[in-house]
Amino acid sequence: MPVGIEPQDLELAPGHNYGTVTDKISDIVLKEGTGKWWKAGFAVAIALLIVFHYGVVLLMTYGVGVWGVNIPVAWGFAITNFVWWIGIGHAGTLISAFLLLMRQRWRTSINRFAEAMTIFAVACAGMFPLLHLGRPWLFYWLFPYPDTMGTWPQFRSPLVWDVFAVSTYLTVSILFWYLGLIPDFGTMRDKAKSRAVKIVYGILSWGWRGSAIHWERYEMAGLLLAGISTPLVVSVHTVVSFDFTIAIVPGWHSTIFPPYFVAGAIYSGFAMVLTLAIPLRRWYHLEDFVTLKHLDNMAKLMLATGMIVTYAYVMETFMAFYSGNPYDRYMMLNRFFGPYAAVFWTLIGCNLIAPQALWFRRVRRSPWLLFVDALIIQTGMWLERFVIIVLSLHRDYLPSAWGMYYPTKVDWEVFLGTIGLFLTLFYLFVRLLPMISMSELRHLVHKTQAEEVKA
Repeated sequence: MPVGIEPQDLELAPGHNYGTVTDKISDIVLKEGTGKWWKAGFAVAIALLIVFHYGVVLLMTYGVGVWGVNIPVAWGFAITNFVWWIGIGHAGTLISAFLLLMRQRWRTSINRFAEAMTIFAVACAGMFPLLHLGRPWLFYWLFPYPDTMGTWPQFRSPLVWDVFAVSTYLTVSILFWYLGLIPDFGTMRDKAKSRAVKIVYGILSWGWRGSAIHWERYEMAGLLLAGISTPLVVSVHTVVSFDFTIAIVPGWHSTIFPPYFVAGAIYSGFAMVLTLAIPLRRWYHLEDFVTLKHLDNMAKLMLATGMIVTYAYVMETFMAFYSGNPYDRYMMLNRFFGPYAAVFWTLIGCNLIAPQALWFRRVRRSPWLLFVDALIIQTGMWLERFVIIVLSLHRDYLPSAWGMYYPTKVDWEVFLGTIGLFLTLFYLFVRLLPMISMSELRHLVHKTQAEEVKA
């Protein structure tokens, strides 16, 4: 180990070789089984998933009237949750694609479960626009399919844009995630004792043998998908922001929304990665692989994007008054002092004040302080979406059309239920698949050993 560098400042703790990396990660799936923490967490996730199904059944039976949406607030929890979940899915692609292109080695230990988080979050997000349609069984009307009546989707509608953006993002994310798993599926196939397990992992590995031609094609495909995925990180949430910017509602009609939404998405996405990484490294004793350097780097990125979000808040407020538009000015005063003022100031505390603790190295390297800060930021980012959507709709131009929005228990059931769906999928992922890339860690071991010999 280089002189003056502590083990926690490395991408991988010293003393590991190919065998220890493979055994430590594969044994979590093949030998350790389900521990008490996994069972307890999975039970909570299943309970929340049952609540989700109950809420959706009520929604399908009685219609969107069971939600709190009304006139003028036609978008409530559903679209708030949609934007929030889409934002959470951004960090996985950023870690996998952008940091891969930048040759950042510290991504190696966290990219696998970050990619899984992306897929599960986008799956949760994609349900809300469909449920919000009122007749979700006709969702295919949003696709440009030729039909006998000659009717086509309205391409000026943000709903159609969202379908193209989210479906493309989900498809590329799944391909990127699965591609990274193929070498590890080959390892799991070779280490499994049960014949049935060998067959399953063998099918998933597509005949991987680790030959030179396999590695050449694997690395080329990975770089191509990374090149495709990187602009998707920007484009997807930009398209989501267009749901608001094309409207003339005060508080929505703003050109700052695309970069503002992208920064906020990465902000909340890294908060979710930390929320997942910190318990996982503790429960499965992965401190050697997910070191304090990983937590520190993610905290720095979260702080950087948090400062961009802070700048967007300041500019949004400044332009509301500087523009001279009385409606924009009232919209901002309504946020400050209106009936939802408590929500707005809680958002400011969560998104602007709480992340300032990340300036301190002690906080960035304290796993549980970082865990609490990440939870606060996620709460603040959900409140931000609520403020943008509801507070702009409930008081627009005509006082005679003003109204209040109050979520119903079905709103809460569906929202909390999607958290249960996300956790259920994530717990199954941890149980059935290697949560850290063994092939990339082995490559990192080789590089580290070569550097030590050179030093």
